[in-house]
Amino acid sequence: MGRRGPLKSAVPSNIVSPVRRCSRTACGRPAVATLTYVYADSTAVLGPLATYAEPHCYDLCAEHSERLTAPRGWEVVRLADGSAPSRPTGDDLEALANAVREAARPQERAAQAGGGARGTDPAEVPRRGHLRVLRSPDS
Repeated sequence: MGRRGPLKSAVPSNIVSPVRRCSRTACGRPAVATLTYVYADSTAVLGPLATYAEPHCYDLCAEHSERLTAPRGWEVVRLADGSAPSRPTGDDLEALANAVREAARPQERAAQAGGGARGTDPAEVPRRGHLRVLRSPDS
């Protein structure tokens, strides 16, 4: 007797998910941190999720990374996640407000750059963006 169509498998195909999952057994939550062991220093290092999955590193979800403990005599080093957005400080907001004010006055800056009376240090060259160039005393 011949086959009537493509062979169908009883097991669904393993489609690889673009989201990395927690390495802990039976945990399917998304990974948020990577655990690495430094055996020479008896240290477990928990840091932000690594860019690539490495063979001797373990990806952990938020719950498992918070509950991580190390064996007796080992130290756990938790590296801060630099990619997390931090709250703006007063200085950040003031700098942003100054930049917006500066950008809102393009005609005034053009007149100043054109050689008008500038009431500033004659050794200073017109500003370019947020930088200032100072002429050396020799020139």
